[in-house]
Amino acid sequence: MPKIEIITIGDEILIGQIVDTNSAWMATELNNAGFEITQITSVHDNADHITNSLNEALERVDIVLFTGGIGPTKDDITKQTLCEFFKTKLVFNEQVLEDINTLLKHRSRALNELTASQAMVPENCVVIRNKLGTAPITWFEKDGKIIVSMPGVPYEMKNVMSTEIIPRLKEHFVTSTIIHKTVQVYGIPESALALKIESWENALPENIKLAYLPHYGIVKLRLSGYSDDMLGVEFLLNQQISKLTGILGNDIIAYNDEPLEKNIGLMLLSKKLKIATAESCTGGNIAHVITSVSGSSQYFTGGIIAYSNEIKINQLKVPAKYISDFGAVSRQVVEQMAKGVKTVTGADIAVATSGIAGPTGGTEYKPVGTVWIAVAKDNSVLSREFKFNGNRLQVIERATQTALYMIREFVIS
Repeated sequence: MPKIEIITIGDEILIGQIVDTNSAWMATELNNAGFEITQITSVHDNADHITNSLNEALERVDIVLFTGGIGPTKDDITKQTLCEFFKTKLVFNEQVLEDINTLLKHRSRALNELTASQAMVPENCVVIRNKLGTAPITWFEKDGKIIVSMPGVPYEMKNVMSTEIIPRLKEHFVTSTIIHKTVQVYGIPESALALKIESWENALPENIKLAYLPHYGIVKLRLSGYSDDMLGVEFLLNQQISKLTGILGNDIIAYNDEPLEKNIGLMLLSKKLKIATAESCTGGNIAHVITSVSGSSQYFTGGIIAYSNEIKINQLKVPAKYISDFGAVSRQVVEQMAKGVKTVTGADIAVATSGIAGPTGGTEYKPVGTVWIAVAKDNSVLSREFKFNGNRLQVIERATQTALYMIREFVIS
């Protein structure tokens, strides 16, 4: 299987000014195309760093893909560095200049000296046209290996990867079939899950690899099958997942890699149910997560962020006596919050949260991380108390994911 290293260039990545989303997208697309990503590296806008990283990469992989550092400004030095590496020089390319002029014409911009310099390209490379930007893509070949330099602008990189780079790489290399299947398990810590499925894992065929991907109460088990026989490896994967189901049963909540909120949305749609939220400690995060899914307007009616007791009392009809007798963080209050928002919005299902996200506000009896969650449906209410660990954001995220799971539990009941 051809091996690839991705190298991203830019100080802005290393100082945390921007997040390197390019590498994640590229890795997914390349893996689906049958290539193995062995390493992702980020380096400074520095010629020595770029050259050293390229030398090291060529010792271990067949393909090196650069993104970034090929703009018209002085800090973009990748093109010149690659010229020095391949012992060549920059030459003028008429086609690149024509593409730049066409692009600028559509954008009603004038060509300046710096932008025009993008038409200077390494003499011994294959130039691939960039139809969405001014920086051309350069393709080098050395000792049977491929080195490609692309712009760091995501939409430019994605376009050329999809239309040019991946198809060309597949022409140069024989790729294997890689199939990934994911099983999501809820409520079992990673270490306990590993012990529970140890015998099954040890018996996996050699061409099937298992990875554990934990995230806030859910562990994704990703099975990756490698083979030249697509149907054969898919059969093996399904066979192993069937065995896994026999071991874990209802602890499995999904047989895909989709987020919980998307799977819940599909369930709500299939049952023609609508949902609403009433949130205190999670501050609208549950509503945000639910509505992050395209099409959620078909099942999400609305939400109330009831941070103050006045909103709980006036909008959600929580009796003031509940708050004075039991506190805002209590079963009685959160259950009425769920019932109240269900009534106000006309939803079929409602979820409510009330808790202490911290770092202040905790007491001996209700420490930081205490959260009550309630889900109401028809005339029944399910409520539970949780003690979540972590900082404020972690408590909010754990409460959100737990609320989503409780919603799922009610939807399927």
